[in-house]
Amino acid sequence: MATTSTRTADQAPAARVWVRVRGAVQGVGFRPFVFRLARELSLKGWVNNSAAGVTIEAEGPAPALEALLSRLVDEKPPNSIIEGMEHSFLDPCGFSGFEIRESAPGGDKTTLVLPDIATCPECLAELRDPAARRHRYPFTNCTHCGPRYTIIESLPYDRAATTMGRFEMCADCRREYADPSDRRFHAQPIACPACGPRLALWDREGKALAFGDAALAMAEEALRSGRVAAVKGVGGFHLMADSRSAAAVAGLRERKRRSEKPFAVLFPSLDSILEAAQAGDVEVRMLTSPEAPIVLLRRRPGKGAALCEGVAPGVPTVGAMLPSNPLHHILMADLGFPVVATSGNLSEEPLCVDEADALLRLGRIADVFLVHDRPIARHVDDSIARVVAGRPLLLRRARGHAPLPVRLDPPAGRKVPAVLATGGHLKNTVAVTVGDGVHLSQHIGDLGTQASSAAFESVLSSLTQLYGLAPQAIACDSHPDYASTRFAERSGLALTRVQHHLAHVLACMAENRLAAPVLGAAWDGTGYGPDGTVWGGEFLLIRPGGFSRAAHWRTFPLPGGETAVREPRRSAFGLLFEAFRNDPAGLEGLECLASFSGQERKLFGQMCLKGTGTPRTSSAGRLFDATAFLAGLREKNAFEGQAAMELEAAAEGFDGSGSYPVGLSAGPGPLVLDWEPLVRAILSDRAAKVPAGTISARFHRALADAIVSVARAAGVSKVVLSGGCFQNALLTETAVAGLAGAGFKPYWHQRVPPNDGGIALGQAAAAALGWKDAEKPSEEEH
Repeated sequence: MATTSTRTADQAPAARVWVRVRGAVQGVGFRPFVFRLARELSLKGWVNNSAAGVTIEAEGPAPALEALLSRLVDEKPPNSIIEGMEHSFLDPCGFSGFEIRESAPGGDKTTLVLPDIATCPECLAELRDPAARRHRYPFTNCTHCGPRYTIIESLPYDRAATTMGRFEMCADCRREYADPSDRRFHAQPIACPACGPRLALWDREGKALAFGDAALAMAEEALRSGRVAAVKGVGGFHLMADSRSAAAVAGLRERKRRSEKPFAVLFPSLDSILEAAQAGDVEVRMLTSPEAPIVLLRRRPGKGAALCEGVAPGVPTVGAMLPSNPLHHILMADLGFPVVATSGNLSEEPLCVDEADALLRLGRIADVFLVHDRPIARHVDDSIARVVAGRPLLLRRARGHAPLPVRLDPPAGRKVPAVLATGGHLKNTVAVTVGDGVHLSQHIGDLGTQASSAAFESVLSSLTQLYGLAPQAIACDSHPDYASTRFAERSGLALTRVQHHLAHVLACMAENRLAAPVLGAAWDGTGYGPDGTVWGGEFLLIRPGGFSRAAHWRTFPLPGGETAVREPRRSAFGLLFEAFRNDPAGLEGLECLASFSGQERKLFGQMCLKGTGTPRTSSAGRLFDATAFLAGLREKNAFEGQAAMELEAAAEGFDGSGSYPVGLSAGPGPLVLDWEPLVRAILSDRAAKVPAGTISARFHRALADAIVSVARAAGVSKVVLSGGCFQNALLTETAVAGLAGAGFKPYWHQRVPPNDGGIALGQAAAAALGWKDAEKPSEEEH
């Protein structure tokens, strides 16, 4: 006769499960989480870090093991990212308890290196609690927050493999580290005033003036008195000054050689930000997120008492951020007012990360140096973001984001090789592929100096060594004179040259997980064109393994070449010369050219006519510059993109329902967008005293309409928007709305910058996915 089992789960036959968890699972408290979960489920076994992630072996009743597998995913630590989990059931082997084992050496290094994480609420509460032993301790952290990428020297992630390895834990920290109920259980950067890093204040000669809280107090007094402080943070130095003081900000600008480019501002609290600027729900979420980026916000009219005009001259926005580490929290709570917090470097140079370098490079800028003795393994700037079309858009990808990967979708059966990508020349980032992930580095900057080139090579070497890669190939821009290209050529690896604007489009496709066919609008200031012209207003049709140039803006001469990038008036002259090529008297009579001397008109005219020092360009970026000049906004740029920023800002509050005409001509080869009708309409409006804001609104609408026109002609449903021009929220939002309204599916960047900071991703995608010819488009007729 059959019987019914009454055995409980605790009496179920024992089994063993082996689990490997891949993703961002080191440095987020994942092993302590597994330890506590196993204890709760009465499981025996072990967990450890490995180069591939986290490995678990647990044994116990089968229902408890099934609960472990489901709860690993459902209840994972808040900052962890599980990208894959595999498991196998095995025979039990008689474990006697559950333990966290030493990390396993060797193996392929595929685990994700986590970015630095902003201070969590629990650590912040300790900073503010006079009874806590970490009250006002600037290096407080736990498994939920603190430095990660900037302290890791090798994988797996253990204290000995970080820059904290030289600080021996005191008895109290060791007790917390070993206590499964403590949130600092196995927190690798754990520290306290008794055993961890400490602050010091130095003068310009490197002489120590004070230590600990006294050093902080002296730095605060320097800021209150209008002096400049160089403050060593998590990823490098900031230069700080009182944002309320016109004299302090002007002094910082003069010393840093940064005449007009806006400064970022560090605010004491969210309330103080909202007093000075407007922020919607998405902006507030970004400001208070673990990534804690600088967020571009619109300043409140008449509410600028905390921000002098010199902070962001000529623009209605401010780059605002909240404290992201304990030192900044303490500093800002003490000061109670916002401070300029700009990168600790000279313009166009990489961030300073150690004290000796800071004294050498910042000694003529800063009055005092607030330093500490925790080494920084690699520089990481603040990330910069804004909201576009209701979504966050990164403009600079660094702290909080780098070096998390973007996943590729290789064709079935294709193994992604280990690839290095060297990026572009401006806003450089580099990338490495690990499996199907492209790990994009932090922002490096423009490669125009010896220091920035050294930083470029250091970051590339650091990423390669961190993941133990033996690269099989390298990808670079097709421009022969870029420092990044020359590095790739010297490497001796199999080389893939990727046309600049193709890399932009492929980066946006990779981020949005798109497969061909796709139409890509790649608009920026400049990119090497295989036809000998300077590209920058491109429409590329992407097919599997190949691309063609579907359309572009009509080319025009750029008198002076690179000089024209700094002088919008030159771009305007080139446009007008081309438009009035057959009407010299009409050109001479243009009122907008009154600011040009007779000698300049003659010289520039000859340059445009003969092509001497005057390349032809299809650049949309230069079209923005020319329009800013024609609208009466700016003749010369003090920093890259200034004219375009002011043109976008001018449209605020003006009717954008009108537009300007743009021609579209077909023939052999790509379609050509003709800007001449648009330019003549702008001249007509200017003569009629139409406000610059109206001209700007109509210009942006015309460009968005042009994108829709090309999309209709190409007949491809998926349209991606990439390149530096799409940092412009007005252009992007108008184009997205126009494309969606016309039945197309628009895609744009979110986690990867649309500017050249995303180029390395596109290069890596081209090489990893096996593009045979990524340098020159195939011929296309329309």
